[in-house]
Amino acid sequence: MSHQHNPLQGASWMLIAGLAFAIVNSMAQYVSMILHIPSTTVALFQYFIALVAIFPWLHKLGLRNALKTEHFGMHCFRVFLSVIGIQLWLWALAYPVPIWQGIALLMTSPLFATIGSGLFLKEKVGTARWVATLSGFIGAMIILEPWGDDFSWASLLPVGAAFFWACYSLMVKKMSAHDSPTTIVVYLLILITPFNIFLAIPSFTMPSTGVTWLLLIGAGLLTALAQWAIAKAYAVADASFVQPFDHAKLPLNVLAGWLVFSWVPPGRLWLGAAIIIASVAFITQWENRKRPVTQ
Repeated sequence: MSHQHNPLQGASWMLIAGLAFAIVNSMAQYVSMILHIPSTTVALFQYFIALVAIFPWLHKLGLRNALKTEHFGMHCFRVFLSVIGIQLWLWALAYPVPIWQGIALLMTSPLFATIGSGLFLKEKVGTARWVATLSGFIGAMIILEPWGDDFSWASLLPVGAAFFWACYSLMVKKMSAHDSPTTIVVYLLILITPFNIFLAIPSFTMPSTGVTWLLLIGAGLLTALAQWAIAKAYAVADASFVQPFDHAKLPLNVLAGWLVFSWVPPGRLWLGAAIIIASVAFITQWENRKRPVTQ
C-alpha cells in the first residue's frame, strides 16, 4: 500500500501530541520540584503507566498482532535513541534550564529532521518546508539569545535531546512503512521500561501520597496518547511536513508553565513564538493548496 500524504491529519495528530506533552511536562516537573520525587523515578512510572494504559487496546487488537514485526533490531535502536534524548532533557530540567528556554531549544529538532528526511528518507523537501523549518529555528534563537551574558553550556543539553529525538522521529517515519502505529508505540513503551528501571534504581523513591499517584497516572495516560498521536502523524504525512508542527510545543508549554508555576518568560519569547506560529500557519496553507487529489 503506497504512502498517502494527508497534511490536515498529520498536522492535527502532531498538535494533539504537543498539547498532551505540554501537560505531561508540567505534571512531571510539579512531581519533581514540589513533591520531591526524582526525575528518573518519574520517568519510570510515567512510561510504565502508559504501557498499562494501552493494554485494553492491545487486548482488542491482539498482543500477538501488535508485536508482529520483522524489524525488532530497528525498534531496539529507535528506543535507545529516545532514551538518550529523554535523559538529556531530564538533565537539562534538573540543571535547571528554564522550561520555556528548554522547549525553545527543542525547536532545533525540525532542522535536524528536515535535513535527515532529505538525506536518508529521500523525501523531496520543498522551499515552503525549508522556509517553515528555518523560520522556526530563527524564532528559537531569538528566544535563546545565545549571545547574551547569561548563556550557559547547560542550555545546549536540550539541543542534544532535539538531535536524538529528530533521529528517533525519522526512524518512526521510516518504520511506519512496515509496522503499524500500534506496533511502533507498543515497542517503545515495552522496551523503554528496562532502560528506565536501570536508571531509576540509584535514587528510586516510592510515591506516598494520593496527589503524587494521581499526577503520575495522568502523565502516563497522556504519554500514551501523545506517543500514539506522533506515530499516526508520521504514518499519514511526510516527516518534513509534520516536523514544523512540533513548534506548537513552545507556546503550549509556556502556557502550561504559567498556569501551574506562574512562570513568566522574558518578552523576546513572544517575538520568537510569533515567528514559529506564523511558519506553522504558512506551511499549513501551502500544503493544502499543493495537495494532489491522489498520490
